[in-house]
Amino acid sequence: MNVELARQHWREGTRNVEAARHDAQRYTRLNAQVDAVSAALRRRVGQTFTLAELADAYEGAEDWARMLLEDARPEDAPPPDAATAADAAFDLYARRATDYAP
Repeated sequence: MNVELARQHWREGTRNVEAARHDAQRYTRLNAQVDAVSAALRRRVGQTFTLAELADAYEGAEDWARMLLEDARPEDAPPPDAATAADAAFDLYARRATDYAP
């Protein structure tokens, strides 16, 4: 995947999480989902990576993130927002890339 296009998606995910601040429950839920996806990213990508490697890992991320979040979802909780959580997690994780530049 093109790195710049991926970064646009990732930044949009972060904006969507921040836009949920007015709804404390949803915001808390989204942040927990971002944390869970971030932990999975650490296992999948490791500690040393480039933005291109992270963009490659982004392909198919919504699918595995959805499965991960569904498995962790409490029975009475609403369905996870896997796309937003994955995008925001990748945005946060991108800052650790060896070639990261804002």
